[in-house]
This record gives sequence, structure tokens and C-alpha cells, in this order.
Amino acid sequence: PKILKLEKRFPCYNAVHKMGAEVGDEVVLVNPSEVVEIMKKVPKGRLITIVEICKKIARKHKVKACCSLTTGIFIMTAANAAEEAAKEGKSLNIPYWRTLKADGSLNEKYPGGAEAQKEKLENEGFPVMKRGKRYVVQNYQDFLAN
Repeated sequence: PKILKLEKRFPCYNAVHKMGAEVGDEVVLVNPSEVVEIMKKVPKGRLITIVEICKKIARKHKVKACCSLTTGIFIMTAANAAEEAAKEGKSLNIPYWRTLKADGSLNEKYPGGAEAQKEKLENEGFPVMKRGKRYVVQNYQDFLAN
């Protein structure tokens, strides 16, 4: 990972700023293995959001925040890799469907879209409801992993 001083021109500035980082604060550009490591540790019956992943990585590196843009890209990469491996009869043991967007909504960019994620979550007992055009896990905060 790379530690940088936050600048307003960073593509993830707004998201990192919402997490409490100010211009000049140190932020971490994550590497894929750190993101996947956290995703793999989310047990059945628990969930995590991109914000929670970023907070864990920032704490690990003793910085104010992590780049949510690169984190999101690596989450998507892990999801697609897990599905590709499954098609070949292999398992990467990445329960990517337990990773939600920051607001508890499902990710339409996951393999099979939000519908496929909804099915996987409901099979694990999570209450998923439609809110407008999106799906969300009801009271997702109650299910967040430590």
C-alpha cells in the first residue's frame, strides 16, 4: 500500500472527506490482498460495508482514511474472480455478497447484479427489501462484523 497526503484533486476526495479526512491528512491507497483478506473474514450471518473495510485498513496503517475508490475496484475484482473460479469448479473462499455499499444497499455491479446478491443474502437469512430502484438489507448495521 501507499500512504499519501490527501489533496482536493484526488478522485476519492469527497468520499474520504466524508470519513473525516482533511486536506493534508495521510490516507492509504490499499492493495487488493488487504481488501480480500478482510472480505474473507466476514462469517456467515455477518456483513461488512466498503466504509467498514476502509476504516479497518486505515486503522491498520495508522492513517485517517483509505481511498474508497480503489477499495471499491478491488471489491469488484474479488467478486468477479470468485465467480470465475466457481465456474471452473474452484473456490476462492471470498463471500463477496456479504460486502455491501456504504448505505447497506446491494451492488448491481456484482456478478449477476443486485438480484443475484439478493438471492445469496436471503439464502443466508438476511432481510432484503426494495427501496426505490435499489435493494437494501434491512437494519444492516445490526449485522456488521467486528
